[in-house]
Amino acid sequence: MCNHVVMDDIDDGREGAFRVDRAHTAAHLYYVQNRTMDAIARELRTSRSTVSRLLSYARAQGIVDIRIRSPHEAPHTLESRIATRLGVTAHVVPMPGDLPEAERLARVALGAAHVIHDFVHSELTVGVAWGSTLAAVSTHLIPKPVHDTTFVQLNGSGNTHTTGLLYASEILSRFGEAYRGSVQQFPVPAFFDDPETKRLLWRERSTRRILETQDKMGLVLFSVGSASARVRSHVYSGGFLDPSDLGALARDGVVGDVATVFFRADGSSDGIALNERATGPDFAALRQVPRRCCIVAGESKLASLRGAIAAGLVTDLVIDEGTARALVEDD
Repeated sequence: MCNHVVMDDIDDGREGAFRVDRAHTAAHLYYVQNRTMDAIARELRTSRSTVSRLLSYARAQGIVDIRIRSPHEAPHTLESRIATRLGVTAHVVPMPGDLPEAERLARVALGAAHVIHDFVHSELTVGVAWGSTLAAVSTHLIPKPVHDTTFVQLNGSGNTHTTGLLYASEILSRFGEAYRGSVQQFPVPAFFDDPETKRLLWRERSTRRILETQDKMGLVLFSVGSASARVRSHVYSGGFLDPSDLGALARDGVVGDVATVFFRADGSSDGIALNERATGPDFAALRQVPRRCCIVAGESKLASLRGAIAAGLVTDLVIDEGTARALVEDD
């Protein structure tokens, strides 16, 4: 009678390596050799339930990368239409149109995690914005061991109520842990009270170090902020803007922001006073980054998304199916 080796029984220092090896073997037998779980259990001398856990672990750790490709790869597909009309590479997350906004966000965040897994590689500097969408994405990241990769905060997160460091650092630290990269926080306010204070601080060596790291970015990850989104953008709900700020943005015709830098429906940002006090990268610098991935869930962010595309800020877009349809139908 054979003895089953169950991974839950392995509790010494070799547990991690043992589990990875077993998961890799189980995944290869199941996905490449088309063996059944019962057959794998017999071969590995374990239980069928343990094989199921090993396969789940293999997917969670990025050992297995499952891709679903549409059988209708033609110019009329949503992704092709967005590429043709807007010059943006779209990754559309299919889903029913009647889902609540929070569920849409959760599904788009999961889809974005798979897209980002392909984008991140060794010796890369990645700019990460904070906010509700990136916070959701950060909880679904698929581990991928890379080296010499840095994740840098795109904009400050402090306001009169909090430093914002804990909120932003949780997002950054999840990226650092998933990809075994280093993390660079940006410990400044989201908005300064006086533009002159920003200009002076930007001359300090400690601040210059972060800004010079941002200059090396090969990938930026962000969403678009919108005051009208059903799941409100954190910059509008987290105490960063007072009533006078909101009034000024309305008078300036603002439809959204990227990393707390605001823009109008036509993508323009000149003459928006609040941008002089914002700590996010100016759009001219952002457009120099080779890959700029925007993640959007929900049609309430449609006006903001259109403005960001008009500003030339988006090269890649992860978006839910309903919002993608609205984007091309209204274009």
